Amino acid sequence: MEYLKEYYESHDEDGRLISKHGKIEYITTMKYIHGYAMKTNAKRIVEIGAGTGRYSVALAKEGFDVTAVELVEHNLQILQSKLNGGEKLSTYQGNAVDLSAFEDGEFDMTLLLGPMYHLFTFEDKKKALGEAVRITKPGGSILVAYCMNEATVIQFAFLKNNVGYIEEKDLITPDWHCKSGPEELFDLVRTEDIEELDKTAPVTREKLIATDGAAHYIRAAIDAMDDHTYEKWIEYHLATCERQDIIGASNHTLDILIKNDVL
Repeated sequence: MEYLKEYYESHDEDGRLISKHGKIEYITTMKYIHGYAMKTNAKRIVEIGAGTGRYSVALAKEGFDVTAVELVEHNLQILQSKLNGGEKLSTYQGNAVDLSAFEDGEFDMTLLLGPMYHLFTFEDKKKALGEAVRITKPGGSILVAYCMNEATVIQFAFLKNNVGYIEEKDLITPDWHCKSGPEELFDLVRTEDIEELDKTAPVTREKLIATDGAAHYIRAAIDAMDDHTYEKWIEYHLATCERQDIIGASNHTLDILIKNDVL
């Protein structure tokens, strides 16, 4: 996992979510966290792969009992620096594929908002999802974020003129599915890949949503919007982010699952 340590020590993860185009992912994700926390009466929330605490700290400040698990020590230090001592937030350094520190059904809601970006095999993703489901109570919600294939192909290969690079590095399949390994940092999926993964766990999907939709395609235009236009863009995005005809083209998606009752 040294590649992740090196990446996050030099990457401004907080900054990614505070630009106008970056805030769309945060606003959308928080809307659904709040909605499902209310729907499932969630009080105890665990975030696996909490990064620098953008979500965990905000939720703790809202009064939730939050547990934040993060692999990279540098990120944990930044997260902890944001706390004033009044929040009910516990932090652990840990790996998404092994959550043995936690009991079965310990949490009302589990957030897996980063680890799937950096797991490169189906088996590792299966382990991470399985662990997230295991530590969630029956009837609780699991929210899982993914980086999507088509947005990456369009933006990296074509808009940034990297077709020659991906051919030279053998980073694409004949049907244009990205091949990824640790050196590429991010693993890219399609909606059917997420569906296959969901079949491995005792869950029922509630929704699969586009958390940023077209935002990254027109990021310069969004960042230049006046406040009223930006407010209308957010309104448009939230009105359309559940449309299944555009999910796969989003840069990020959020898979919202409910843990089945276990007899």
